[in-house]
Amino acid sequence: MLIPYDALIQLPADTLKNLIREYLLTQVEDGGFDSLGETHLEDAIARCKDMLKRGELVVEYSEDNDSVGIRHKSSLPSQQSQD
Repeated sequence: MLIPYDALIQLPADTLKNLIREYLLTQVEDGGFDSLGETHLEDAIARCKDMLKRGELVVEYSEDNDSVGIRHKSSLPSQQSQD
């Protein structure tokens, strides 16, 4: 299930920031993000927030394992990305 952006912006700021940090850490491990320096991290968090707003990134809740994560919209099955 995808969590709408309007619901995300109602979360406490630290909650959303931590969710984005977790996503960025997976990008470092996968090679999609090249640095963990504080300045780079803050810039990347701001970029991710913008991408969430534009719908390029989405927040998905998995009922199967009761988890929440950020994914690229293009990585979603076509039916789910149109919901």
